[in-house]
Amino acid sequence: MHGQGQANTVGGDGQRRTEAPTGDDPPDRYTYDPRHPVPSLGGAMLRPDAGVARQTAVEARADVPVYSTPSLMQPMAETGPVSLTLHVATSAPATDFTAKPVDVHPDGTAYNLSKGILRRSYGPGGLPFTVSLWPTSNLVRAGHRLRLELSSRNYPRLDRHPNTVRSPERKTRPIMAGQVNHHDQAWPSPLLLPIIPR
Repeated sequence: MHGQGQANTVGGDGQRRTEAPTGDDPPDRYTYDPRHPVPSLGGAMLRPDAGVARQTAVEARADVPVYSTPSLMQPMAETGPVSLTLHVATSAPATDFTAKPVDVHPDGTAYNLSKGILRRSYGPGGLPFTVSLWPTSNLVRAGHRLRLELSSRNYPRLDRHPNTVRSPERKTRPIMAGQVNHHDQAWPSPLLLPIIPR
């Protein structure tokens, strides 16, 4: 991940590159409010709107940092599990971080490929955590881009975390959380894709 701390929404400065950060990129920040969760658009659900879906509405939200690659010069096939290392922090005693890779078509429309969630207690430091995402099998065509969306919710596919140490399944008063995603030289955040050699 690369950027200058303004990756929020698709119009931000978040980038994904093959090389690791070499400087002190400032972290990206957003506020997660359990009362206004990021909606599930498509994905693995027992609902009529499951499957592949446009992510335009999600990427317009200020609580969704996005990181995009340049347009691919060659098609890229990927099949298998996906993993992401995050260096994140929160103001809450406990919270969630979610990750969703998407395929961005030449017209700018993004479609979901996979998803993953990290749920645990955190702290103010940027500790490394690994997010295991669902396996995927997809051909990203030349001229397309890969993008990663971060957030703290994918509702109703995943229940809303109240940002407290009590289980989300138990009723409790939710609180807002200030979320921080580090991505500098000391704390890189690689996304490992199962790319099939040509």
